Formats: sequence, C-alpha cells, structure tokens
Amino acid sequence: MSHCHNEAHAHAHGHSHGHGHDDHDHDHDEAPDSGLVHESLYQRIDHDNVTCLNEAEPDSGRSVLKPWHEKMDDTKIVESDADEQLIFRIPFTGLVKLKSISLRTDAGESAPRKMKAFINKDDLDFDNAESTVPTQEWDLVEDPHGQIAEYSTRVAKFSSIRSLSLFFSENFGGDTTKITFIGLKGEFSELKRDPIITVYELQANPADHKIPGINDILGHEVD
Repeated sequence: MSHCHNEAHAHAHGHSHGHGHDDHDHDHDEAPDSGLVHESLYQRIDHDNVTCLNEAEPDSGRSVLKPWHEKMDDTKIVESDADEQLIFRIPFTGLVKLKSISLRTDAGESAPRKMKAFINKDDLDFDNAESTVPTQEWDLVEDPHGQIAEYSTRVAKFSSIRSLSLFFSENFGGDTTKITFIGLKGEFSELKRDPIITVYELQANPADHKIPGINDILGHEVD
C-alpha cells in the first residue's frame, strides 16, 4: 500500500549534509541562527516524560532522541522487545509546528518499514494504534548504509502540537526493530498562559446608589 511516501519525500543525508557539525562536541541545537541544524526541536522535547512502548531496555527509547551532532552515534540504540513494533510518546515544553522527522535505523531487516504519526494523542498504545487514524503515515526507505533519512510532514496538519506519538508497526523482516536516531525539525512557540483575572465582588450598599427622585416616587406609591 502506498501511503504518503510520494507526498513526503524521503531524503537520505550523509556526513556531507552535516556541514561539519559532527566534529564538534558542543550542542549546536542551542544556537539561535536559522538553518537546517537550528530548526532542531531537540531542546524543546520534554525528555524526562518521553516514553517508548515495547523497548527491550528501559529508557532506551528516549536515548535515541539525540541532538543533531550526535546523529551518527551508535552507542545509544533502542530495540523492540516482544515483537517488531515500537510506539514513542514525545511531549514538548511548548507548542510545535513539525516540519520533518529524521531517522537513522538498522541497516538490515530490523529497520522499520512503516511509520505513523499522531498529534496530541497521549493515550496511544498497542490496543488503539491500529484502529486510530494517523495524522500522516510513511513507507520508510531501506538503507543498507545506515544513513539519515528525512521525511517531510504535511505542515498544515502538524501545527499547535503539544505531543507527538510515533508508531512503527512493521519492519523489513527482522524479529525486532532497531532505531539509532530520531530527529525532529520545525518551529517552537512558548505556551501562552491565560492571564489570571481576579474579580472583586462588591456588596452593594443601597445608600451609595441613591437616584434623585426615586425614593420620593417609591414612597408615594407605598402611601
């Protein structure tokens, strides 16, 4: 089945597209400049609350949400446990407009073959992932060289995101699925807090609200 693969082209990225940032040990994601690296949403992820369902090692899922300059690091990897499926729940510290999802996966049959994305769906799990309509889905590229593949989103559907859930439903034939890097790019805005409006309820004092002539009229009617 062909999903959104034709509309969201996958682009393989090697070292030549890293602009030399792999050789530096400081975090370029903090830089305010515009450009490919600086659209990274790494700093905007609420890493402490990222969860990964069906991960073989606890907290290994959150470890692959790395800064861009660590994208080729193979020391942190997530591998599925009971079967080939993985679900990531990724909350943000504000509102995000997501432009693309970059992946680096296993170079063999343990690479994921399908990816579905859901926005603001915090309760996504294996019981409802198959029956829930995704915001977008992709057929993933099988890359024998283990390079970065970037998948564009339909940006109009990926605005005002508080959390992103990714469902990797199948791979290329392996017993488990392996992912070494997930990178998110887009725009970020702080959550706007509603102003606290204090309403002072004043108890009316009739003596303060005398209207000229009204007491005389009322008194006259009573008489």
